[in-house]
Amino acid sequence: MDVVRALDRLGGVAGARELRRLTTRRRIRSGVRQGRIVRPARGRYALTTASDAQQSAARLTAVVCLRSAAAHHGWELKTQPSVPELMVRRGRKLSIEQRTGVTIHWSNLADDQVEDGVTTPVRTVVDCARVLPFDEALAIADSALRAGSVTRDELDAIDVRGAGADAVRLVLRHADGRAANPFESVLRALCVEAGIAVEPQAALELGTGEVHPDLVCHVLRVALEADSWTFHTSRKAHRRDCSRYNLLVLRGWRVLRFTWEQVMHDQAYVRWVLAELTRSVGRPEVTPAAQILA
Repeated sequence: MDVVRALDRLGGVAGARELRRLTTRRRIRSGVRQGRIVRPARGRYALTTASDAQQSAARLTAVVCLRSAAAHHGWELKTQPSVPELMVRRGRKLSIEQRTGVTIHWSNLADDQVEDGVTTPVRTVVDCARVLPFDEALAIADSALRAGSVTRDELDAIDVRGAGADAVRLVLRHADGRAANPFESVLRALCVEAGIAVEPQAALELGTGEVHPDLVCHVLRVALEADSWTFHTSRKAHRRDCSRYNLLVLRGWRVLRFTWEQVMHDQAYVRWVLAELTRSVGRPEVTPAAQILA
Protein backbone atom coordinates (compact mmCIF):
# COMPACT_ATOMS: atom_id res chain seq x y z
CA MET A 1 0.00 0.00 0.00
CA ASP A 2 1.19 3.55 -0.71
CA VAL A 3 2.78 4.98 2.44
CA VAL A 4 0.57 8.11 2.53
CA ARG A 5 -2.57 6.03 2.14
CA ALA A 6 -1.33 3.66 4.85
CA LEU A 7 -0.69 6.48 7.33
CA ASP A 8 -4.05 8.05 6.53
CA ARG A 9 -5.74 4.73 7.31
CA LEU A 10 -3.92 4.65 10.65
CA GLY A 11 -5.10 8.12 11.61
CA GLY A 12 -2.16 10.11 10.28
CA VAL A 13 0.45 8.99 12.80
CA ALA A 14 1.89 5.56 13.57
CA GLY A 15 4.85 3.65 14.88
CA ALA A 16 7.19 1.91 12.48
CA ARG A 17 5.96 -1.58 13.29
CA GLU A 18 2.33 -0.62 12.87
CA LEU A 19 3.03 1.15 9.60
CA ARG A 20 4.98 -1.80 8.22
CA ARG A 21 1.86 -3.93 8.55
CA LEU A 22 0.40 -1.91 5.67
CA THR A 23 3.42 -0.96 3.60
CA THR A 24 7.12 -1.70 3.13
CA ARG A 25 10.32 -0.31 4.61
CA ARG A 26 11.34 0.83 1.14
CA ARG A 27 8.15 2.85 0.68
CA ILE A 28 8.53 4.37 4.15
CA ARG A 29 12.12 5.46 3.48
CA SER A 30 11.12 6.82 0.07
CA GLY A 31 8.18 8.72 1.58
CA VAL A 32 10.43 10.44 4.12
CA ARG A 33 13.08 11.24 1.52
CA GLN A 34 10.50 12.77 -0.84
CA GLY A 35 8.84 14.78 1.94
CA ARG A 36 5.51 12.97 1.55
CA ILE A 37 5.64 11.90 5.21
CA VAL A 38 7.74 13.04 8.16
CA ARG A 39 9.51 11.27 11.02
CA PRO A 40 8.92 13.44 14.13
CA ALA A 41 10.75 10.94 16.36
CA ARG A 42 12.73 7.76 16.02
CA GLY A 43 10.43 4.95 14.94
CA ARG A 44 7.48 7.34 14.57
CA TYR A 45 5.97 8.55 11.31
CA ALA A 46 3.28 11.09 10.43
CA LEU A 47 1.60 12.78 7.53
CA THR A 48 2.61 16.37 6.76
CA THR A 49 -0.68 17.73 8.13
CA ALA A 50 0.94 19.48 11.10
CA SER A 51 4.02 20.82 9.32
CA ASP A 52 1.97 22.17 6.42
CA ALA A 53 -0.32 23.97 8.86
CA GLN A 54 2.56 25.52 10.78
CA GLN A 55 4.07 26.90 7.59
CA SER A 56 0.73 28.43 6.57
CA ALA A 57 0.18 29.83 10.07
CA ALA A 58 3.58 31.50 10.04
CA ARG A 59 2.83 33.09 6.68
CA LEU A 60 -0.50 34.51 7.89
CA THR A 61 0.41 35.14 11.55
CA ALA A 62 -2.38 32.76 12.50
CA VAL A 63 -2.87 29.97 15.04
CA VAL A 64 -3.04 26.30 14.06
CA CYS A 65 -6.40 24.89 15.18
CA LEU A 66 -8.92 22.05 14.90
CA ARG A 67 -7.69 18.93 13.05
CA SER A 68 -4.41 20.57 12.11
CA ALA A 69 -3.78 21.23 15.81
CA ALA A 70 -4.79 17.68 16.69
CA ALA A 71 -2.23 16.41 14.18
CA HIS A 72 0.40 18.72 15.72
CA HIS A 73 -0.32 17.17 19.13
CA GLY A 74 0.31 13.74 17.65
CA TRP A 75 -3.28 12.51 17.81
CA GLU A 76 -4.88 10.11 15.38
CA LEU A 77 -7.72 11.47 13.23
CA LYS A 78 -10.61 9.91 11.42
CA THR A 79 -10.13 12.37 8.55
CA GLN A 80 -7.17 14.55 7.71
CA PRO A 81 -8.05 18.15 6.77
CA SER A 82 -7.72 18.76 3.04
CA VAL A 83 -6.03 22.11 3.76
CA PRO A 84 -4.50 23.63 6.93
CA GLU A 85 -7.06 24.77 9.50
CA LEU A 86 -6.10 28.11 11.05
CA MET A 87 -7.58 30.61 13.48
CA VAL A 88 -7.32 34.41 13.52
CA ARG A 89 -8.84 36.98 15.83
CA ARG A 90 -12.39 38.17 15.20
CA GLY A 91 -12.63 41.17 12.94
CA ARG A 92 -9.36 40.57 11.14
CA LYS A 93 -9.57 41.00 7.36
CA LEU A 94 -7.87 38.57 5.02
CA SER A 95 -7.73 38.89 1.26
CA ILE A 96 -8.98 36.16 -1.05
CA GLU A 97 -5.38 35.41 -1.91
CA GLN A 98 -4.45 35.00 1.75
CA ARG A 99 -7.37 32.64 2.32
CA THR A 100 -6.55 30.46 -0.67
CA GLY A 101 -5.38 26.99 0.31
CA VAL A 102 -6.37 27.25 3.97
CA THR A 103 -9.52 27.15 6.07
CA ILE A 104 -9.86 30.18 8.34
CA HIS A 105 -11.81 30.29 11.61
CA TRP A 106 -12.35 33.54 13.50
CA SER A 107 -12.15 33.49 17.30
CA ASN A 108 -10.51 35.37 20.13
CA LEU A 109 -8.14 33.15 22.07
CA ALA A 110 -6.86 33.73 25.58
CA ASP A 111 -3.10 33.65 26.07
CA ASP A 112 -3.31 30.34 27.95
CA GLN A 113 -5.17 28.70 25.05
CA VAL A 114 -2.22 28.91 22.65
CA GLU A 115 1.21 27.30 22.86
CA ASP A 116 3.86 27.82 20.19
CA GLY A 117 1.27 29.03 17.70
CA VAL A 118 -1.06 26.05 18.20
CA THR A 119 -4.23 25.77 20.28
CA THR A 120 -3.62 23.89 23.52
CA PRO A 121 -4.79 20.28 23.82
CA VAL A 122 -7.89 21.16 25.85
CA ARG A 123 -8.86 24.02 23.54
CA THR A 124 -8.29 21.77 20.52
CA VAL A 125 -10.61 19.08 21.89
CA VAL A 126 -13.32 21.64 22.60
CA ASP A 127 -13.00 23.34 19.20
CA CYS A 128 -13.18 20.01 17.37
CA ALA A 129 -16.21 18.95 19.41
CA ARG A 130 -17.94 22.23 18.62
CA VAL A 131 -17.26 22.22 14.87
CA LEU A 132 -16.75 18.68 13.60
CA PRO A 133 -19.24 15.82 13.21
CA PHE A 134 -19.70 13.74 16.35
CA ASP A 135 -17.74 10.72 15.14
CA GLU A 136 -14.71 12.78 14.09
CA ALA A 137 -14.72 14.82 17.28
CA LEU A 138 -15.07 11.72 19.48
CA ALA A 139 -12.12 10.07 17.71
CA ILE A 140 -9.99 13.15 18.45
CA ALA A 141 -11.06 13.38 22.09
CA ASP A 142 -10.38 9.65 22.57
CA SER A 143 -6.94 10.04 21.02
CA ALA A 144 -6.15 13.04 23.23
CA LEU A 145 -6.94 10.96 26.32
CA ARG A 146 -5.08 7.94 24.98
CA ALA A 147 -1.98 10.05 24.34
CA GLY A 148 -2.13 11.61 27.81
CA SER A 149 -2.42 15.11 26.32
CA VAL A 150 -5.55 15.74 28.39
CA THR A 151 -6.99 14.03 31.45
CA ARG A 152 -10.48 12.91 32.32
CA ASP A 153 -10.55 15.45 35.15
CA GLU A 154 -9.67 18.26 32.73
CA LEU A 155 -12.49 17.31 30.39
CA ASP A 156 -14.97 16.99 33.26
CA ALA A 157 -14.02 20.45 34.53
CA ILE A 158 -14.76 22.22 31.24
CA ASP A 159 -17.68 24.64 31.44
CA VAL A 160 -18.72 25.15 27.84
CA ARG A 161 -21.22 27.73 26.66
CA GLY A 162 -22.40 29.35 23.46
CA ALA A 163 -23.16 27.91 20.05
CA GLY A 164 -22.44 24.21 19.80
CA ALA A 165 -22.26 23.74 23.57
CA ASP A 166 -24.51 20.66 23.47
CA ALA A 167 -22.29 19.02 20.86
CA VAL A 168 -19.21 19.70 23.00
CA ARG A 169 -20.85 18.24 26.12
CA LEU A 170 -21.79 15.11 24.19
CA VAL A 171 -18.22 14.51 23.05
CA LEU A 172 -16.73 15.25 26.47
CA ARG A 173 -19.17 12.90 28.18
CA HIS A 174 -18.41 9.97 25.88
CA ALA A 175 -14.67 10.50 25.37
CA ASP A 176 -12.73 7.41 26.45
CA GLY A 177 -9.01 6.81 26.12
CA ARG A 178 -9.48 3.03 26.11
CA ALA A 179 -10.48 3.16 22.44
CA ALA A 180 -7.51 1.78 20.51
CA ASN A 181 -7.81 3.92 17.37
CA PRO A 182 -10.18 6.16 15.37
CA PHE A 183 -11.76 3.07 13.79
CA GLU A 184 -13.07 1.94 17.17
CA SER A 185 -14.01 5.49 18.19
CA VAL A 186 -16.13 6.03 15.09
CA LEU A 187 -17.90 2.70 15.57
CA ARG A 188 -18.66 3.69 19.17
CA ALA A 189 -20.02 7.04 18.00
CA LEU A 190 -22.44 5.22 15.69
CA CYS A 191 -23.54 3.05 18.60
CA VAL A 192 -24.16 6.12 20.76
CA GLU A 193 -26.25 7.66 17.99
CA ALA A 194 -28.24 4.40 17.76
CA GLY A 195 -29.00 4.47 21.48
CA ILE A 196 -26.76 1.51 22.29
CA ALA A 197 -24.58 2.04 25.35
CA VAL A 198 -21.20 0.36 24.81
CA GLU A 199 -17.94 0.13 26.73
CA PRO A 200 -14.62 0.02 24.88
CA GLN A 201 -12.19 -2.82 25.62
CA ALA A 202 -14.31 -4.17 28.46
CA ALA A 203 -12.97 -7.30 30.16
CA LEU A 204 -15.21 -10.36 29.80
CA GLU A 205 -14.52 -13.54 31.75
CA LEU A 206 -15.54 -16.50 29.59
CA GLY A 207 -14.28 -19.33 31.78
CA THR A 208 -10.97 -19.75 30.01
CA GLY A 209 -9.59 -16.31 30.80
CA GLU A 210 -10.47 -12.73 29.99
CA VAL A 211 -11.12 -11.37 26.52
CA HIS A 212 -11.41 -7.72 25.57
CA PRO A 213 -13.77 -7.09 22.64
CA ASP A 214 -13.47 -3.70 20.99
CA LEU A 215 -16.93 -2.69 22.24
CA VAL A 216 -19.28 -4.39 24.68
CA CYS A 217 -22.97 -3.76 25.32
CA HIS A 218 -23.52 -5.50 28.65
CA VAL A 219 -27.29 -5.05 28.66
CA LEU A 220 -27.76 -6.74 25.29
CA ARG A 221 -24.83 -9.18 25.67
CA VAL A 222 -23.42 -7.99 22.37
CA ALA A 223 -19.75 -7.69 21.46
CA LEU A 224 -18.85 -5.45 18.53
CA GLU A 225 -15.53 -5.88 16.76
CA ALA A 226 -13.80 -3.33 14.56
CA ASP A 227 -12.17 -5.89 12.29
CA SER A 228 -9.20 -4.47 10.44
CA TRP A 229 -6.88 -6.66 8.41
CA THR A 230 -4.18 -4.26 9.56
CA PHE A 231 -3.98 -6.32 12.74
CA HIS A 232 -4.85 -9.69 11.21
CA THR A 233 -1.83 -10.17 9.01
CA SER A 234 -0.77 -13.54 10.37
CA ARG A 235 -2.36 -16.96 10.56
CA LYS A 236 -1.80 -16.92 14.30
CA ALA A 237 -3.74 -13.66 14.76
CA HIS A 238 -6.57 -14.90 12.55
CA ARG A 239 -6.76 -18.18 14.45
CA ARG A 240 -6.80 -16.36 17.79
CA ASP A 241 -9.63 -14.08 16.68
CA CYS A 242 -11.74 -16.96 15.38
CA SER A 243 -11.32 -18.82 18.68
CA ARG A 244 -12.35 -15.73 20.62
CA TYR A 245 -15.44 -15.10 18.48
CA ASN A 246 -16.53 -18.73 18.78
CA LEU A 247 -16.12 -18.70 22.55
CA LEU A 248 -18.15 -15.51 22.87
CA VAL A 249 -21.01 -17.09 20.93
CA LEU A 250 -20.83 -20.30 22.98
CA ARG A 251 -21.10 -18.22 26.16
CA GLY A 252 -24.29 -16.55 24.92
CA TRP A 253 -22.89 -13.37 23.38
CA ARG A 254 -23.82 -11.99 20.00
CA VAL A 255 -20.84 -10.85 17.96
CA LEU A 256 -21.10 -8.13 15.32
CA ARG A 257 -18.06 -7.56 13.11
CA PHE A 258 -17.50 -4.47 10.99
CA THR A 259 -14.73 -3.66 8.52
CA TRP A 260 -12.82 -0.40 8.38
CA GLU A 261 -14.43 0.45 5.02
CA GLN A 262 -17.93 -0.07 6.43
CA VAL A 263 -17.37 2.06 9.54
CA MET A 264 -15.53 4.87 7.79
CA HIS A 265 -17.22 4.97 4.38
CA ASP A 266 -20.47 3.01 4.53
CA GLN A 267 -22.04 4.22 7.74
CA ALA A 268 -25.55 3.74 6.36
CA TYR A 269 -24.92 0.00 6.47
CA VAL A 270 -23.58 0.12 10.03
CA ARG A 271 -26.58 2.17 11.16
CA TRP A 272 -28.91 -0.35 9.50
CA VAL A 273 -27.26 -3.25 11.34
CA LEU A 274 -27.48 -1.43 14.68
CA ALA A 275 -31.13 -0.58 14.04
CA GLU A 276 -31.85 -4.23 13.23
CA LEU A 277 -30.09 -5.23 16.44
CA THR A 278 -32.29 -3.00 18.58
CA ARG A 279 -35.39 -4.31 16.82
CA SER A 280 -34.38 -7.95 17.25
CA VAL A 281 -33.78 -7.69 21.00
CA GLY A 282 -36.75 -5.45 21.79
CA ARG A 283 -36.83 -1.71 22.31
CA PRO A 284 -37.44 -1.77 26.11
CA GLU A 285 -33.94 -3.20 26.72
CA VAL A 286 -32.15 -0.52 24.72
CA THR A 287 -31.30 2.87 26.17
CA PRO A 288 -33.25 5.49 24.19
CA ALA A 289 -30.93 7.39 21.89
CA ALA A 290 -32.27 10.68 23.19
CA GLN A 291 -31.17 9.72 26.72
CA ILE A 292 -27.65 8.76 25.61
CA LEU A 293 -27.30 11.88 23.48
CA ALA A 294 -28.76 14.21 26.10
